[in-house]
Amino acid sequence: MEYVRLISGLSIALFHPQLADFLRRQDRALADAFRARGVNVPGALPEKAAHDLIFLFGILLALFSLVRIWLSIR
Repeated sequence: MEYVRLISGLSIALFHPQLADFLRRQDRALADAFRARGVNVPGALPEKAAHDLIFLFGILLALFSLVRIWLSIR
């Protein structure tokens, strides 16, 4: 399971621009739907911040998995 989590984290870090752009599009559509119903919601993250956040998530997931693998070997 840890190896799958490691591969997932590295994949997220590798494809972070595409993932961040997809999530921003979905966030924008959801925010527009709420605004159409009169609910005021904040706007989406800036593009650079979204890319950095997704990349950081992928790297942290991979590092967490590496630590767990290392601890299980010791």
